[in-house]
Amino acid sequence: MDPKAILSAVENQEGLIEETLRALVQQESPSEDPQAVNAAVGLVEQWAEEIGARSKRHRQHQFGDVLELRFGPSRSKQKPILLLGHLDTVWPLGTLKSMPWRKANGRLWGPGVLDMKAGVVMALAAVRSLQQLKLAHPITLLLNSDEEVGSTISRPITEKLAGDSSAVLVLEPAQGLAYKTARKGVGQYNVQVTGVGAHSGVDFERGHSAILELTKLVQTISGFTNLQRKLTVNCGVIAGGTRSNVVPSHASAEVDVRIAKASDAAYVDRLFRKLKVSDPHCKLTITGGINRPPMERKSGTIALFKKARELAAQIGFSLEEASTGGGSDGNFTAALGVPTLDGMGAVGDGAHAAHESVVIEHLVPRTALLAAMIASIE
Repeated sequence: MDPKAILSAVENQEGLIEETLRALVQQESPSEDPQAVNAAVGLVEQWAEEIGARSKRHRQHQFGDVLELRFGPSRSKQKPILLLGHLDTVWPLGTLKSMPWRKANGRLWGPGVLDMKAGVVMALAAVRSLQQLKLAHPITLLLNSDEEVGSTISRPITEKLAGDSSAVLVLEPAQGLAYKTARKGVGQYNVQVTGVGAHSGVDFERGHSAILELTKLVQTISGFTNLQRKLTVNCGVIAGGTRSNVVPSHASAEVDVRIAKASDAAYVDRLFRKLKVSDPHCKLTITGGINRPPMERKSGTIALFKKARELAAQIGFSLEEASTGGGSDGNFTAALGVPTLDGMGAVGDGAHAAHESVVIEHLVPRTALLAAMIASIE
């Protein structure tokens, strides 16, 4: 396996990579629109079948279909490598009008181009390069349809395929120029307070304010943050009341939680379950929890990164590692103990933002590195 030969094979696809990425970005695919996501699924399925993929759609109703693509020998003593990505985006239909596909300033622009349609196109290009060089290896490319909204329907599929794989390479964008070797776990709690409503002028004494109780709880909850253990708790949304002249009978808060260690999931949950209201006439209800375990920097991931760094040097660039507070579907696979390396997609800026873009100069070498990693993993 010669990384330079792989680089050359990818360089020959430079125009095709851009053409394919343009078509995929121009097929908008918001998570909440199954029909739109399935249109993107259909595009990728067609491209993959043209290079010999064995395709399986996991049919869904609430979200788009989950696409499973198999490359390489159907029977092999080697476990497959799982390439993990998603086709849904955060952008609603019609975003192309204000964020059109364009090529300018050394970048490619458009909704979902970085997060993470470029990663999907890079995976297909990597497979083509390996085929041209006769570097056969069983590969599974799994593209989920609900990653941006929690991966509720795709998680069991991801975990099953990961359990059958030797390693997982996640096609999410790089962290700057770095691969991701650790991600925080993610959780959400909903804190609801039920009080006693009353007219604030006529019957003030009969009222028991849900908002007043919630504000006390928000102070307590915010104190759960512990930066030394990389635990953050953010009350991001609060709601309550109906009118200024009514003692509010309902109030609620949506709380985001990020943890660096799996053991902190139970710790945080205990903190939330111990919460109490000070007014006995009010009632407190806590729902939610940690829904995405952390991707911890463990030996399997470290070994993958060291291999990637060596191959990057042979291709001609230096590679660093980073951790991030955001989650991905790689959190699930890492939590199973399967070696997982994340951030193997495109380099760019503005994921989930109006300036979302991909830096063109990094597409070919990063795709070559992805292909070299596939070829090098036993």
